[in-house]
Amino acid sequence: MSKSSGERKEAASNRKAFHDYTVLERYEAGIALTGTEIKSIRAGGANLKDSYCIIRNGEIFLIGMHVSPYEKGNIFNVDPVRRRRLLMHKREISRLNAQVMQKGIALIPLSLYYKNSRVKVEIGVCRGKKLYDKRQASAKRSAEREMDRTLKERNG
Repeated sequence: MSKSSGERKEAASNRKAFHDYTVLERYEAGIALTGTEIKSIRAGGANLKDSYCIIRNGEIFLIGMHVSPYEKGNIFNVDPVRRRRLLMHKREISRLNAQVMQKGIALIPLSLYYKNSRVKVEIGVCRGKKLYDKRQASAKRSAEREMDRTLKERNG
């Protein structure tokens, strides 16, 4: 697991990932971006929905993350959904690769955040949920909400 020192301010999160997957482990990775992409992310133009990570030739890439073009970027803007390289240690990548080789395991970006003025990605080693798992989680959430509501009525 990565060290988590320094201030962390979230830029974007992948809320759909928590609905569709069970997160087994979390890792932190840097991300290689251009200057206009950084400015666009700071302006709130990042979207992690439907994005995932792949490992090719000992490198890890983020695919499907949408970064809106920066308005003042003109010729320096790049493709909004281009493949972006993630920065991790080689042994971490090989450990992730071994886990991904198992059936049903995927690397899903969970959030994009700033840490000491750098943009980082939190990657989850995830297993896909079945439909009944999603229903069970939804029922548990609604039961907890109902309990909180009744406690608030009694105490309030």
